[in-house]
Amino acid sequence: MDLKKLANKAKKTIDERGGVDSLKADAEELKKVAKGKGSLGDKAKRAAQALKEPGAKPGEGEMKPAQGAGRPSDTPRKGGPPHE
Repeated sequence: MDLKKLANKAKKTIDERGGVDSLKADAEELKKVAKGKGSLGDKAKRAAQALKEPGAKPGEGEMKPAQGAGRPSDTPRKGGPPHE
């Protein structure tokens, strides 16, 4: 297996989804879905839906919160502190 090729593919995928900030937003969104209410099946559906779109696209000011999970005020803002 060519590790350099694998690393380049991972970097390309991350860049296509909006970069490291987007990856962090996606992880935070999945964390909120996992801690949210509902059955395992409901959580899996919400997680799949959340990953269909990147958490933060280049040029956007804020990262989107997980739908139906957590409080929007807990979602970190890109380039700034959490909402007050």
